Amino acid sequence: MSDTATNAESYRVTADELRQFIERIERLDMEKKDLADQQKEVMAEAKARGYDTKVMRKVIALRKRDKDDIAEEEAVLEMYKEALGMG
Repeated sequence: MSDTATNAESYRVTADELRQFIERIERLDMEKKDLADQQKEVMAEAKARGYDTKVMRKVIALRKRDKDDIAEEEAVLEMYKEALGMG
């Protein structure tokens, strides 16, 4: 087999592999969009039922964080509020 034939075959294999990676990423992007659409639907349903979706988003963000980090942030917030006469 000549070097040209080997290079052509190698290129074809690389191109096929690259195409597979690209297609997988595209499928994942579609799945992400579908999930985002589903989340919007759930939030719209919650809002229609009278829930405050802005607060819900904050609760979701808090649930992802470490409890110690939250407590520290809340303590600093209280200290700042007291310093400004807000608490």
